[in-house]
Amino acid sequence: MKIPNENTNRKKIYLLLKQIREDKGIRQVDLAENLGVPQSFISKYESGERQLDILELRQICIAIGLPLTDFLKLLEGQINETK
Repeated sequence: MKIPNENTNRKKIYLLLKQIREDKGIRQVDLAENLGVPQSFISKYESGERQLDILELRQICIAIGLPLTDFLKLLEGQINETK
């Protein structure tokens, strides 16, 4: 089995988080405030300049109102689309 390109999948994480945030009508500044981080934190992970660890990803999911398990299912679906 071929292992997917890590950079491609990493980009999918950030694009999916951005898409969900925008679909829910949450601005970067509002999400940042909810997380207690600067707005640049949100901007940098959405652009791929910053990597998230699993605990940060979990906090973001909580802040946007999406269970981490649901996010992972959506991500798996997107990753599997390109196989």
